[in-house]
Amino acid sequence: MNWIRRLLGQQSDAARSNTQPAVTLMADPPDAGAESEPPAPEEPALPEAPPQPVDNVTRPLPQEPVLPPPSNRQHIMFGQMTDVGMVRTNNQDAAISFFTTSRSSEARPDFGVFAVADGMGGHHDGEKASALAARTFTREILNKLYLPMLLDEGFLNQNPVAEVLVESVLHANSLVLSQVPDGGTTLTAAVVIGDLAHIVHVGDSRVYMLTRDSIVQVTRDHSLVQRLIELDQITADEAADHPQKNVLYRALGQTENLEVDTITRRLQPGSRILICSDGLWNVILNKELHEIVMKASNPQEACEQLVGLANARGGSDNITAILLQMPG
Repeated sequence: MNWIRRLLGQQSDAARSNTQPAVTLMADPPDAGAESEPPAPEEPALPEAPPQPVDNVTRPLPQEPVLPPPSNRQHIMFGQMTDVGMVRTNNQDAAISFFTTSRSSEARPDFGVFAVADGMGGHHDGEKASALAARTFTREILNKLYLPMLLDEGFLNQNPVAEVLVESVLHANSLVLSQVPDGGTTLTAAVVIGDLAHIVHVGDSRVYMLTRDSIVQVTRDHSLVQRLIELDQITADEAADHPQKNVLYRALGQTENLEVDTITRRLQPGSRILICSDGLWNVILNKELHEIVMKASNPQEACEQLVGLANARGGSDNITAILLQMPG
């Protein structure tokens, strides 16, 4: 029996050794007097990935740089300014600028009407006459030249420009005679079609053509002093102080039998056209006109500088300027 007890006792000891709990090893606690190490810094969080594009959704294209238009797409620039001056109480000058451009397979030319009228007469008669003349002339040009241009390619052959200009001035003259019998006005205008300037002129307002190297007076004054200069009876210096320097022998509102000057000029790239009343050219020399116009950054700035100079020199009359600048 002893061997049976020994056998059973050995098996019980072995079973007890197999069922003993596992021992967990613990690190020794830190010494209370020792410095604790700082905690390791947290790693920065990574940015979230952008959302993936959804199928069938159009994504915007990257922006492309905006390029300036080619030089052959440039157009006429113009400026306009009128001022009562420093002496007069009302402005008897009138100015109108109309310009249109288009681009299509029909290749219509650029078109513009630019007119200056300087009124004459007691109190308000002069300003009424100039406003009526400028408005009537512009309306006639638009009806007889511009609107047909939109409808018929052969408009220039059907309506010779010089004839239309004269007819338009004569119609304006007829209205001034009937509606403002005590008033009169000059009328000087340029109708620009493409690179051609068709100029019409009555009175002593002026048209100048300017290039980088020159300034040329295109129109001829219809004044008494200019006629005396042409007859060699007075000099240009004497005309400036002549007691009858403001007397005109040709103007709208004087007679039904009005003679009208017409001139055509081809416009060079970069050239300018200045249309102005005598309140400007009477006090500013041609070389000064040229210098101011060519140095100005744009036509409007030039007009403002010209009118400002005329006022600085007394501004004894109304002052009006329209300046056109051709591309190139």
